[in-house]
Amino acid sequence: MTEAVARRLFDAIERGAYADVESMWADDVTVWHSGDRADNDRVRALKVIRWFIDATVSRRYEILDRQTFDGGFVQQHVLHADATTGASIALRVCIVIKVGTDGLITRIDEYFDPADMAPLLS
Repeated sequence: MTEAVARRLFDAIERGAYADVESMWADDVTVWHSGDRADNDRVRALKVIRWFIDATVSRRYEILDRQTFDGGFVQQHVLHADATTGASIALRVCIVIKVGTDGLITRIDEYFDPADMAPLLS
């Protein structure tokens, strides 16, 4: 089940399918990104996903490694994205995702260099 959740999540983001991402997150999901001072709740974290999808015209995950564990997975990838402004990023990420017994994502910890997002913010 965990491997299927991983495939569905990253496929949905690549397609820009916000509703699919939203449906995969538990109501009490918490999300932390590098640079955040505290965890984000579901509403705040989904705003970030919405912004990212709206700010980009294409997204592609280059999966470097994915390891599952009881209740989740850890993945290393390079996120390639082209912004609506024409800028591009290649963001190296390590992400740890916990999945509940119901198949919903309950926790995300995402590690990357926030400076690498700068081209999307200009």
